[in-house]
Amino acid sequence: MKRYLLLFIVFLSAFSYAQILEPVDWIFDSKKINDTEFELSFTAHIDEHWAVYSQFVDDGGPLPTTFTFEENNDFELVDSVIELELNRVTKHDSVFDMIVTKFYNEARFTQRIRLLSDNAIIKGNVDFMTCDDEKCIPKPDNPFEFQISISGETSAQQTTGDDVIIDDDTVNNRLYGILPADISKLDTICEGEIATVSNNSEAGKSLWSIFGLGFLGGLLALLTPCVFPMIPLTVSFFTKKNSKKGSGISKAILYGFFILAVYLVLSIPFHLIDSINPDILNEISTNVVLNVIFFLIFMFFAFSFFGYYELTLPASWTNKTTKGENIGGVLGIFFMALTLAIVSFSCTGPILGSLLAGSLTADGGAWQLTAGMGGFGLALGLPFALFAMFPNMLNSLPKSGGWLNTTKVVLGFLELALAFKFLSNADLVKHWGILKLEVFLGIWIIIFIGLALYLLGKIKFPHDSPIKKLSFSRIAFGILVVAFSVYLMSGFRVNKDTNTFTSLTLLSGLAPPVGYSFLYPKECPNDLECFKDLKEGIAYAQKVNKPIMLDFTGYACVNCRKMEEHVWPDGKIDALIRNDYVLISLYVDDKKELPEDEQILVSRVNGGTRQLTNYGHKWAHFQTQFFQSNSQPFYVLLSADGNTVLNNPVGYTPNEDDYASFLECGLNAFNDQKPASSIFEIN
Repeated sequence: MKRYLLLFIVFLSAFSYAQILEPVDWIFDSKKINDTEFELSFTAHIDEHWAVYSQFVDDGGPLPTTFTFEENNDFELVDSVIELELNRVTKHDSVFDMIVTKFYNEARFTQRIRLLSDNAIIKGNVDFMTCDDEKCIPKPDNPFEFQISISGETSAQQTTGDDVIIDDDTVNNRLYGILPADISKLDTICEGEIATVSNNSEAGKSLWSIFGLGFLGGLLALLTPCVFPMIPLTVSFFTKKNSKKGSGISKAILYGFFILAVYLVLSIPFHLIDSINPDILNEISTNVVLNVIFFLIFMFFAFSFFGYYELTLPASWTNKTTKGENIGGVLGIFFMALTLAIVSFSCTGPILGSLLAGSLTADGGAWQLTAGMGGFGLALGLPFALFAMFPNMLNSLPKSGGWLNTTKVVLGFLELALAFKFLSNADLVKHWGILKLEVFLGIWIIIFIGLALYLLGKIKFPHDSPIKKLSFSRIAFGILVVAFSVYLMSGFRVNKDTNTFTSLTLLSGLAPPVGYSFLYPKECPNDLECFKDLKEGIAYAQKVNKPIMLDFTGYACVNCRKMEEHVWPDGKIDALIRNDYVLISLYVDDKKELPEDEQILVSRVNGGTRQLTNYGHKWAHFQTQFFQSNSQPFYVLLSADGNTVLNNPVGYTPNEDDYASFLECGLNAFNDQKPASSIFEIN
C-alpha cells in the first residue's frame, strides 16, 4: 500500500512540473486616428495570480516588456509605445529590493504609426516576462503582424510560422548534441517525496513571527521610564478604588484589553489603504527614498533615546483623553488606555516605528502590521491585568530608578544599528556601493562596542545618574554585548571553502549578502563552481564521474535568488552541490548573442516556430523541448553522461530538508546506476 501511495505521489509531482505554462494571451488590434495615422494596440490577458511587467524597470530587476518593430519604408513610428495605467500596480521585489511596476489581469499598450504609402505591413515582436508568487517565465519571442491600408481596411495577428517545416532532430543535435528521445527517466522513488509548499502556511508562519517580534517590542517598551512606573499606579487604582475585589480585577483586565485594542485599531487605516492600493505598503517598506527617510528618522529616534531631546505628542491630545476618563464605566476605562498610549509615546514611538518599518513587506501587507501591533499591545496590556489579578506580585517588581534610563539608552543604540539597515536597503537597490558588507559590519561593530562601553560605565549621556558601582546586570550585559561585537568581527573571517567572508546567521536579512563585498565579490552563488554551457558541464561531469544538477534559472528570477541565497547555503545542501554534483546553470534570460551558426529557427512545443538569437532563447528552448516546463527555477538531476533523469525535477522548494532530500535521492539513484556510454562527445 505504501509503495502505491509513493507511486501516486511521484505521478502527481511529475505531472505538476512537466507542463508548459501559458498564462498570458495577446490580442492585437488597430484603429484609424486620421487619414494617415493609426493606433496599434497590444492587449495582454493575464491569468489570475500572474503579472506582466512594465516597460520601465530599473537595472537589476525583472525583464521589462519590450516592443520592437521591423523597419519599413511604408510607415514610421509616432513617439514610442504607451502603456495604459489600467490594472497597473507597483510591487516590491523582495529579492532585488526594488519597487517594480507590473500589470494584473490585463495590460494594454498602444503605438501610433503614420503611413507613408497607401498600404503597409508592420511586423515586430513583444518580449516580456510573466511571474506569479513562485515562478517566472520569460517570453522573448512573440512576433506580430499588422496589415493596414489608408482606406481603413486593417488586420492584425500574432504570427507563428506554422507553414515552416523544421527537422527537430537535426536542430537539437546541432544545438545540444542530444534528442529528447535519448533522455530516459529512472523510476526512482525516495522516502519523503517533495510536496508542494503551501503559501498560506508560509504566510501563517510569517504572521506568527511578526506577532512574536511585536510582543518582544512591547516587553521592551514596558521597561522604559514612560511605561514601567505606570504599572503599580494603575493596578493600585483599580484594586483600591473598588470595595469588591472582583470588580477591580475585571476593570483592570478590561483596561489591558483596551490597550491591546488601541494598537490593533492603529492598523485599520493600513487595511483600508491596502484595499485601495495593494502596493502602497510595499512602497512604504522598501522604496529607496523612503528607506533613506527611515534611516534619518531612526537616527532621530536614537538620539531621542540618548536623552538629547524628547519626543512628545501634542499636549491637547492628552488633555482630551484625560477628560474622557471622567466619563466613567467602560468608556472611561477606554480613555485611560488611550491616555497611556499617548503619554508613553516618547518611549513606545521609536519601538513601534521599528515594528512598522520592519513588518511592511510584499508578502503580508496590512495583516503583518496587525499581527505586530497585536503582539505589541498584548505585551503592554497583559501586565496590568496579571498584576491586578495577583497584586502581591507587585512587590517583586524592581523599584524605578536609573536603570529605566539605561534601558532607553540601550534601545537608542539598537535604533542606531537598525537605521543603517534601512540605508543598506537603499544602497543595495541603487548599487551605490557605499555600504557593502565590510562597511556595514564595521559600523555595527563600532555601535555595539559603544554600547558595551556605555554599559561598563565608560560613556555617559545627559540623563544618566552617577555610577558609584557597576551592578552585576550591567557587567553581565556588557560582557554579552562585547561577545556579540566579537561575533560581528568573525564576519570578517574568510571562508576558505567559498572564498568569501563568513556568513553570519544572526544577521541574515539585516546585513548585505557576503557576495556584496569590496574584497571578495562573487558571481556564482556561494562561490560554487558552475558551468553556464551544457556541453562543457556534461564533459566535466563525465571526466569526474559525478551526477549533473541542471539549474534552469534567470538573472531576473525572484525565486531563483531566494533559493541561491537562503536554501543553497544550508550546510548539507552546500556540501551536496559542491562535492557530489556538477552544477550547470542555464540562464533563460541571458541576452548574450548566440554565434551565427546557432541563430536558427526552431519549433515551439505548442506549435509554430521561433528564432533563436541569444543564449536565453537557446536554454529556454532546451527546457521546454526536453523537460516540458517553462518556469524557473527548475532543477533536473541527470546522470554524468546526461542521458538519464535520476528523479523527479522540482521547482521552487524553500524547505531545506525537502531540497536536501531531493539531492540525496538523485545521488543515491546515480550511485545505484550502472555505468552507461555517453551520448555526448567530449572535446
